Amino acid sequence: MALPHNNVSPSQVGDSVTMLYTDSAQLKIMVKANRMLLFDKNVTEAFTVLPKGFFVTFFDEHEKVSATLRGNYGVHYEVSKRMEAKYAVEVVNKNGEKLETEKLTWDERTKRIYTDAFVKITTNKEIIMGKGMESNQDFTKYELKKVTGTIQLKNDEL
Repeated sequence: MALPHNNVSPSQVGDSVTMLYTDSAQLKIMVKANRMLLFDKNVTEAFTVLPKGFFVTFFDEHEKVSATLRGNYGVHYEVSKRMEAKYAVEVVNKNGEKLETEKLTWDERTKRIYTDAFVKITTNKEIIMGKGMESNQDFTKYELKKVTGTIQLKNDEL
């Protein structure tokens, strides 16, 4: 996989890294990565590559886990505040619903996750498949673009 800027070397390298993001002294996000490469010299926008996988935990206002995000490869852009996750990407929300895809973008500013790739969503009642999806970062309100699975509706949901 080519990096966003092929002829640039990382200014920092870290192994077994844990990063905590807080707001007003409240834990919001925890990122764990096996390896982290920071590129912030001679690039148009500083970015961090997580080439050996990562695990992100999102916390609600009570510091309870609201969702998790994992992938085998990630790139985080510092200025535009977005992360691109690739390969065996999995999001699990607090209800145990699971999203699986090969490519997902998380926009920190809008607190949204989205993809135009194939997705599989597994709930306790059904498996829904489609191409393209957008959701809040907690993955509790999501919209599939092109649904290809079987959905069970209750009579009052029509």
